[in-house]
Amino acid sequence: MNNSLTDIVKRPAFAIEPGPGQESVWDYPRPPAVKRDSRTIEVRDGTSVLAWTTFSYKVMETASPPAFYIPRANVKLGLLLRMENRTYCEWKGLASYWALERRPEVPVAWSYERPRPRFDAIGGLIAFYPDRVACFLGGERVQAQAGPYYGGWITPEVVGPFKGEPGTGHW
Repeated sequence: MNNSLTDIVKRPAFAIEPGPGQESVWDYPRPPAVKRDSRTIEVRDGTSVLAWTTFSYKVMETASPPAFYIPRANVKLGLLLRMENRTYCEWKGLASYWALERRPEVPVAWSYERPRPRFDAIGGLIAFYPDRVACFLGGERVQAQAGPYYGGWITPEVVGPFKGEPGTGHW
């Protein structure tokens, strides 16, 4: 008996069929799943390296490209400022935001200091918005998920369509 997620949850008809080595965001679960990832991640602002690691957690949620959470020990916190604004995620809990020192009004990253128990693995780790800083996964620059609220990393390995694109407001 095959118990893969795609055997249990049917991908919608409008979803792109993944090819070899790809995964559909429509096969990601809700609530999201957290998976350890060992690919090299580099985050840059111009020539400044903000973060570098081979230890991250990939958070995968239905309809969104994954977000990658990086340990603080691998982030140059001296280049970031914690912002006052907060938001609440129904799954992960209260989110804090981070800005660049040189642009203190624009969040470039977020974190969950004390996430809900299911997401303990990402507690205190930092995720970056790839439309505000340059994010690289395995040496390749990632594309940003559309929309002002989303921070998913679009790479050749994930197919959509993705939440945030035009016409997806009802998802």
